[in-house]
Amino acid sequence: MKSVLLFLAGLAALAAAALGVGGWLGYRAATEPGPASDAVIVLLPHGSAVSTIAQQLEDEGVIKHPEIFIAAVRIRGVQGEIKAGEYEIPARSSVMEIIDQLMEGKSILHYFTAPEGLTTAQIIRLLNADEVLEGEVTLEPGEGELLPETFAYTRGETRDGLLRRMMKDQDALLDEIWDERAMELPFSTQGEAIILASIVEKETGVPEERARIAAVFVNRLKRGMRLESDPTIIYGLTEGEPLGRGLRVSELRKETPYNTYIIRGLPPTPIANPGAASIKAVLNPADTDDIFFVADGTGGHVFSSTLREHNANVAKWRTIERQRKGRQ
Repeated sequence: MKSVLLFLAGLAALAAAALGVGGWLGYRAATEPGPASDAVIVLLPHGSAVSTIAQQLEDEGVIKHPEIFIAAVRIRGVQGEIKAGEYEIPARSSVMEIIDQLMEGKSILHYFTAPEGLTTAQIIRLLNADEVLEGEVTLEPGEGELLPETFAYTRGETRDGLLRRMMKDQDALLDEIWDERAMELPFSTQGEAIILASIVEKETGVPEERARIAAVFVNRLKRGMRLESDPTIIYGLTEGEPLGRGLRVSELRKETPYNTYIIRGLPPTPIANPGAASIKAVLNPADTDDIFFVADGTGGHVFSSTLREHNANVAKWRTIERQRKGRQ
């Protein structure tokens, strides 16, 4: 080991002697602070030659002498290790520091958020509105096939690519948790679980309620009761677009495949894309006898296991509604 170190030290000394004053000046130029007084965003296209990158860096104002950058890359032998991407070059970065950053390949991360409970059409509209993602959406995922999350991506990623990630993430989640589901659930397939999870997702925005909302629907299905979920009716009317008003009695009676006040069992498809928490809640619902719930006036719900209790809770909610209308 000692002989190897001595050899390397000698090699370095010979290289320094060969470079002479010019080499020393070049080294100083490559390690001194750069000209940019602020951080600069630089986008390096795929397939760019080192000379092209050097010229672009000069044009962006982060280096003074492209030839110093080119020489430093060649002396270090890293021509094939410079990675394309979008970089934030810190202020006063030296040529050597810039080369290290481009070799590391840590591009700027952008973020896309698909909120839980949106329909597939609504998520695609958000993708189309994103100004950084590239390409048109050509995939046609079905309702409920996407796992809504916040996704980090780098410039150059396509809208189809992000849709594929959402589909793969949902498949991976189901594969991970399916075998740990509760016993004797009133459904037998992952697709049915997603349908029920989408209803749970639309029924509450309170995270701690999801398992209990799921229990209500699971209990109703086990007893052969109709689900009687308002969001399913809205989906049958608008394909998940906001109704903008309360449901009318005529709409509660309108026959659609999604009107769970009329049909028994689950609707034919999900009514939205449920998040991971709602999927987990459906697979492991709370251990309760609840079969009813109604709004409690605070953004959550009050639950009950008998019709008498439910009717009393509904009466309280109607009183709250009247009081609110009176204050308007």
